[in-house]
Amino acid sequence: MSTAKTKGGRGGQGTPATVAAAKAKIEFTLHAYEPDPDAESYGEAAADALGIPHGQIFKTLLADVDGRLAVGVVPVSATLDLKALAAAAGGKRARMADPRDAERATGYVVGGISPLGQRRTLPTVIDASVSALPSVYVSAGRRGLQIELAPADLVRLTRASLAAIARG
Repeated sequence: MSTAKTKGGRGGQGTPATVAAAKAKIEFTLHAYEPDPDAESYGEAAADALGIPHGQIFKTLLADVDGRLAVGVVPVSATLDLKALAAAAGGKRARMADPRDAERATGYVVGGISPLGQRRTLPTVIDASVSALPSVYVSAGRRGLQIELAPADLVRLTRASLAAIARG
C-alpha cells in the first residue's frame, strides 16, 4: 500500500478522478493497493487491503432510473436501495444498469468506477451517512487506487444530493 497526500496540483496518478480533484484544488489523499482480481466485492477488498472500516469506503453504482442513468454512492458494507435511489433521483423505478452502459457513460471499468471525473455528468445521489464521516474513500478511477477526501468536497464535486439510499 502506498499513500500520497495532495492539495491541488496534478493528482499524481493521472486518472480523470484525480485530475478533477486537483483542478478543484481540494485536499485529497491517494491510497494505492494491490487489487484482488478474484474478490467478490471490489470495495470490501479495497477496505480490507487499506485497513479501513467498510463504512468509510463508498462504492459507485449506476442504475437505470426510468430510462436514464443515475449514480448511487453507498458504503461498501451496504447495498443500494433502488427504490430509495429512484425517489431521490425524481423517478419511480430503478434497476441496476448494464455494466457496459455504466462503463460507456463513465469512462471507467467496473470495479474502478469513480463518482469523480466521469465522462458524462449524471444525476448523483450519495448516501446521507457520508455526512457523519471525517473523510470518505471512493475509487480514484481504477482498480487498486482509492481517493480519500472530505465528504463535503465529494458532494460538491459530484453535484450530488444526499439521501438515505443504503440498505443494510
